[in-house]
Amino acid sequence: MEIGEKLKEAREAKKLSLDRLQETTKIQKRYLEAIEQGNFDILPGKFYARAFIKEYASAVGLDAKELLEEHKEEIPQTEEENTSQYTYLHRSRKDNSPAKRASIFSLIPTVIVVLLIISILAVFWFFAQDNQTENSTEPEEPQEDNAIIRDSGSGDEGNGQDQDENGTETDESDSNVEDPGQKDEKNDSSDDKKIDNLQPKLVVEETGSGLPPESTLTLKNASDDVTATANVTGDSWLTVETGDGETLYSDMVSADDDSIEFDLTNIDRVWFNIGDTSNLTITIDGVSLAYPIDPKDEVYQRLWVNIDRTEETSE
Repeated sequence: MEIGEKLKEAREAKKLSLDRLQETTKIQKRYLEAIEQGNFDILPGKFYARAFIKEYASAVGLDAKELLEEHKEEIPQTEEENTSQYTYLHRSRKDNSPAKRASIFSLIPTVIVVLLIISILAVFWFFAQDNQTENSTEPEEPQEDNAIIRDSGSGDEGNGQDQDENGTETDESDSNVEDPGQKDEKNDSSDDKKIDNLQPKLVVEETGSGLPPESTLTLKNASDDVTATANVTGDSWLTVETGDGETLYSDMVSADDDSIEFDLTNIDRVWFNIGDTSNLTITIDGVSLAYPIDPKDEVYQRLWVNIDRTEETSE
């Protein structure tokens, strides 16, 4: 029995319709039908074949890893694409290397001339500085015989006052007066801490597990008009929903989309379903979201983000 037939049989055994399965997995119905029919070419990419099958299997109570291992010959592999791409890049770099070496060799005479000019200028500068030092040397003036000599053992010791060369008394207690500039520096440091505490920041509350992992984050000190931006660098699946179940976006995205913006004003909770985290970065209220799990370890992730607009107080 093929993998699609096994999945369909498990779904029917649980009496689940494709519409109900679509709501559970967030995978479009036409993709679910393609998996059951073994028509993987309809899926958005070879990577999504494995990801969608994992999600389908989990929803109908099958062991995803065991199922994928048993039918690995049926599922499109992604290593061939990576191998061919690496071979192409390696060949391109090898072909371009002679041109790069030729361009480097052509720059050597220019570099030598520049170094010679710098050396000559350095020698002239050294001699000019030496002559200037000799011309500026002046004989020291003899010390005046009538210079005032202060008696360190005078009777004024201990009264907290000293005399300067003109006989003016100075109070040692003045040295203990706090510099107003020091107060300003302390106040500035305190103000900086308060400002930092009021800036929006994303805090990971729970790192998810399972297939796919679902993590929870909180955006603290959020502004009243919160916006989220998804910057796309490659193919990925993206679903964005509010905590009330309202779908803001659900479709495939690619590098042609550049960036997608969402208005989260008056929304306290938002859910992201991301098919390939390595090709998509998210910014919320000006704060870049760092995925709780490294995209190298798990590209398919789900995120809950709580939006807290309460400003933190600073002591």
